[in-house]
Amino acid sequence: MSRLYVLLCFFGLLLPFTTRAQNQQQADTTLIVYAGQLTGAYSRGGVNRVLLATTQAITFTRGKHLGLPLNLNFAYGKQDGLLRERELLLNATPYYYKGRFRAYALGGFERSNLRGITRRVQLGAGPGWAFYSDTLGRELSVSNLIIREQTNFLDGTTKVTARNSARLKVVYLFRLLTFNSTTLYQPSLGDISNYRFSNVSTAALKLTNDLALTLSYNYSHESQFSEGKSPDNTNITIGFSYATKR
Repeated sequence: MSRLYVLLCFFGLLLPFTTRAQNQQQADTTLIVYAGQLTGAYSRGGVNRVLLATTQAITFTRGKHLGLPLNLNFAYGKQDGLLRERELLLNATPYYYKGRFRAYALGGFERSNLRGITRRVQLGAGPGWAFYSDTLGRELSVSNLIIREQTNFLDGTTKVTARNSARLKVVYLFRLLTFNSTTLYQPSLGDISNYRFSNVSTAALKLTNDLALTLSYNYSHESQFSEGKSPDNTNITIGFSYATKR
C-alpha cells in the first residue's frame, strides 16, 4: 500500500502541469513502428551472474484513431552456473484514441521461472486518459483496466483472479536523452492483499537516428508465488536499442 501511496502522490504532483498539447493526427494511412532493445548484465566474484534481456515491440496505427501495439519481453539469467531467470511475456493492447481519451483492450501470455509460473493468460479492457502528448513522443497518461487472468504455478496450483490494473506512463525527451517509465499496480478485486506492483524505466542516449545506448531498471513484486521462489525481482541492465518507422 505504501507503493500505491507514493504513486498517487507522484501523479498528484504532475497533474497541475498538464497542458493541452496533443498528437497531430495522421492521414488515413497505416504506420508501422518497430523498436528492439538488447541489454545485459555480468558480474563475477562473490556472486557469478549473467543476464540477457530483450524487448521487441511493433506498433501498427491505422487512420486517425486506431492502434495495435505488440510486445515481447524475454530475459535469461544464470547465477553461479544455475538457471534462475527465464522470463517470457507477450501482450497485445489494441486501442482507440480520440483527443485525450483512450480505450484499451488487453491480451497477454506469460511464463516465469523466477516466480514459478508455468502459464499465465490475461484478458481485459478499460479506459485511459492522456494528460499530455505531443508529436515528439512525450507523454503523460494513465489507464485503468479490469482484467481476468488464469495462472498455473510450478507447484501444480491454479489461480483464477479478476484484477484492477492501474497504469502510469511517462515519456520525456531532452535533446539526445529519452526517459521512459511504466508503473503498474494490480490488486485483486476480491482480495486487496493479493496484488502485483511493477516498474520498468529506461534511459536512452541517442547515438544515431535509429540506434541508442540504453540503461534499464526493472522491478516487480508479486504477493502470490510458488514455494521456494522470491516475491521480488530487480534487474539493472545496459545495452542498445534500435527503432525505425515505415
